[in-house]
Amino acid sequence: MNIPAKPRTQSRLGIALAAAGLAACAGIPEDRGLPQVQALLQARGYPEMTAPDSAQAGKLADELLAQEPLSADTAVRIALLLNPSWRAGYARLGISAAAVYDAGRLSNPRLSAGAQFTGDSGAVNRYDFGVTEDFLDLLLLPSRSRLAAAEFERTREEAAAAVIGLSGQVLAAYRRLVGARQIAGLRQAVADAAEASAALAQRYFDAGNMAQLDLELQRAAAGQAQADVVRARNEALAARAELGRLMGLTAERDRWQVPERLPPLPTQDPGLAELQALARRSRLDLAAKRSEVALREQALGITREYQLVGEVELGVQGERDDDGAHLLGPALAVQLPLFNQGQGALLRAESQLELSRAELSGMEVVAGKAVELALAQAAAARALAQRYAAEYVPQSQRIVRYTQQRANFQLIDPFALIRARQQEYDTY
Repeated sequence: MNIPAKPRTQSRLGIALAAAGLAACAGIPEDRGLPQVQALLQARGYPEMTAPDSAQAGKLADELLAQEPLSADTAVRIALLLNPSWRAGYARLGISAAAVYDAGRLSNPRLSAGAQFTGDSGAVNRYDFGVTEDFLDLLLLPSRSRLAAAEFERTREEAAAAVIGLSGQVLAAYRRLVGARQIAGLRQAVADAAEASAALAQRYFDAGNMAQLDLELQRAAAGQAQADVVRARNEALAARAELGRLMGLTAERDRWQVPERLPPLPTQDPGLAELQALARRSRLDLAAKRSEVALREQALGITREYQLVGEVELGVQGERDDDGAHLLGPALAVQLPLFNQGQGALLRAESQLELSRAELSGMEVVAGKAVELALAQAAAARALAQRYAAEYVPQSQRIVRYTQQRANFQLIDPFALIRARQQEYDTY
């Protein structure tokens, strides 16, 4: 009954011995797998990266910071050079690379020795020694190496996904900062107009041509406009601090500026189906989770195959007897599956696979809905901005022009012209 299994066992043992020989020649993956991460990113349009905390990274970041004003792409490149989260991802690459190296190595053999002494003279009467190696470790070496390599690939995909996520955060923070600076400038213009209106109202009041209530209303409007300026500047400061944090800039690298205005809006977005298909195909967090599912499937198969196999040690045992005779021969130690037949390990592997599959399904749903929501929000924002550009801003400009004409003929007081100018700034 055991004859058919013998060639299979022999072939496995041959594969394990060959893998052990090749493992002796394998080294730690080059640069922790950074070239593979770069390939994943460059295929998605991202610039080449360097290892963090290197002299080259700091020097390149300083050169990029010297380019003023800072562009959005430059801000992303600086973040990929200095951001601490990328350094953490690079460290995780090193941990996974070390696991790949260790998985391709056999465990070190065990050396045991013992001696027995005579009760009278204390001389050595008998001694024995042994060298053993874990046979199961040798048998599992190819499978363990494959699992470690798959885990390393998943870690690289996670590292690249983290880089893409960081880039998105930098782009969003960059646009918030430029927009906040632009709004702060417009709020200052509104406040200047309100101050001018309040000063003019004071002269009217001093001349007896304005009531106290109207003067106080003008002063209150000027105070509110100044408060809006303070809030807008604080928002710009907060946006600058957030962008600096994402770029990984310290106080020594705080001399940088961004443009005064946001770039024009893109004309249109791709369709929903196209974006969702792109997300399913290109999102590296989904790719990393799929790699994890494949890894769990392999681990479950190995656990099932070796469920009843415990520790198996092969070696050589030697002994010298009191008559001077030397004995030497093979030694075998087998762990018997009497109390534990591996049910817990099997259930753990099955549950881990189920968990990974459930997490992958959830991530796919979240990714699809995130694309749908983002596209709808972008379309609504673009439609509103286009309406402002096409209708509301030109309308406010016409109001200012017609109000100026009436003021020139002294048909209205100058306060109406100032209010029209303030409304134009608010609309813009």
